[in-house]
Amino acid sequence: MTKLAGEALVAGHGAGPILRIDHPISFWGGVDPKTARISDPRHPRHGERLTGRVVAIAELRGSSSSSAVLLELIHAGIAPAAILLRETDAILALGALVAREMGYGDLAMVKMSQRDFSLLSEGRHAHVEGPRVALD
Repeated sequence: MTKLAGEALVAGHGAGPILRIDHPISFWGGVDPKTARISDPRHPRHGERLTGRVVAIAELRGSSSSSAVLLELIHAGIAPAAILLRETDAILALGALVAREMGYGDLAMVKMSQRDFSLLSEGRHAHVEGPRVALD
């Protein structure tokens, strides 16, 4: 087991297989809030479902509405198990924080160092607990 540590943008826990997204993505217009699938037809991961996976995102782009899409995913019970980021994104974190305050549930969000993010391999199982990430 490989143990990593990052910065907890939103405390919480989750576990699942890693879905690694290396191309920039926006939740607003890029993720369908009803299905949790990547809906941007130009994105290399188009059609992939985020539900129950630890989503490792190299770069986010886009809108302040991304927090609303994440909030909808959490409320519908189809959110990722956790989100690991290479760059801090306060707007996406806001969606998870609002979901927690509204009683919709928790979604851990951790900012990883460049080195640790490079160790997040597609399909590998990750256990996220606050700022700690363990890889099987």
